[in-house]
Amino acid sequence: MIKARNLAKKFQTFRAVDGVDFDVPEGVVYAFLGPNGAGKTTTIRMLTGILEPDQGELEIGGYTYKKNRNDILNMIGYIPDRPFLYGKMTAIELLRFLGSLRRLDANYVKTRSYDLLEKFRLTDFANEIVERYSHGMRQKLVMASALLHKPKLLIVDEPMVGLDPRAALQIKQLITDFAEAGHSVFMSTHTLEVAAQLCHRVGIIHKGKLVADETLNSLTERMKTDDGDLEAVFMALTVDGHEPEAIPI
Repeated sequence: MIKARNLAKKFQTFRAVDGVDFDVPEGVVYAFLGPNGAGKTTTIRMLTGILEPDQGELEIGGYTYKKNRNDILNMIGYIPDRPFLYGKMTAIELLRFLGSLRRLDANYVKTRSYDLLEKFRLTDFANEIVERYSHGMRQKLVMASALLHKPKLLIVDEPMVGLDPRAALQIKQLITDFAEAGHSVFMSTHTLEVAAQLCHRVGIIHKGKLVADETLNSLTERMKTDDGDLEAVFMALTVDGHEPEAIPI
């Protein structure tokens, strides 16, 4: 689903992403981890077409942004860490508006919108303006918006921020079900427990370089941590004051 080769992006003299390679197959939840400033957000912005790489190759679903931008955007559902919602719209108005931007059939959008609002337990608030929503309700509405067009790839930045335990459990199940249906998830998170629970593969970026890219079991075994402790692995690979050592893949 995602193929990145020698992907790089710099801002003036700062190399935010420095030649990273990774693959995300279909049906896989890929956890993308790293300290603040490591290059996670820049990588996500390249994956979503917001930024253009300075070098390297990026394919999503076999397509490139230069030749098939619309095909890729129709394939992706993006959930940013700081989503913007039109506060004066109701939830159902927002979903209809987003459907019109994607040129989706109006009847499909109507049915799909109510199905998603029910799924996220927002049906009773469908006609409430969004500015009256709690943070957790807004986060669920963003999830619903990302799923409106039935994407094949979810790109998620900090999916559990602001969610109560029940809602967080629901989102975890949604991500699991999405992958089991043969789709893919690229998930950036600081919550290592969530990554350990959900992911099939782990990528760790540090100072713009990918210092690990493998299954959780392989990673924890090679780093000789007990009980599959992802936190111990993360700390070992991102120690401040030491240059990261590239790990052969």
